[in-house]
Amino acid sequence: MTDQATESENAEAVTESNPCLSCGACCAHFRVSFYFGELAGEMGGWVPVELTSKVNDFRAAMKGTEAGHGRCVALRGELGKGGVSCSIYQNRPTPCREFDAWLADGTPNPDCQRLRAQLGLKPLPALDKP
Repeated sequence: MTDQATESENAEAVTESNPCLSCGACCAHFRVSFYFGELAGEMGGWVPVELTSKVNDFRAAMKGTEAGHGRCVALRGELGKGGVSCSIYQNRPTPCREFDAWLADGTPNPDCQRLRAQLGLKPLPALDKP
């Protein structure tokens, strides 16, 4: 097996375990607003302030998503293609941390399925739950 084939198989396995790495649709669709206490700096938060806009005295939004249906400034790569990623993944705000491709019972998140379909991506299968 060649190194190139191994890299391709590894990338495919990662994408199957985390479909977000070949999608990114939610990052270019939803408004990402969150409590201002998550902003890095004096408040002790972690989200880089320079990538956000003030919504009001208590909320911020990721730039690009303020009105919804806009691409988050932290999103890297092409929607629906392998390698899509968040440039601040470790420091992403709560709405991003809480949006899962699958619901707790293992069924695919309907919002995720709808956005994947709009990109022409195949639907996610249900997870096998014990």
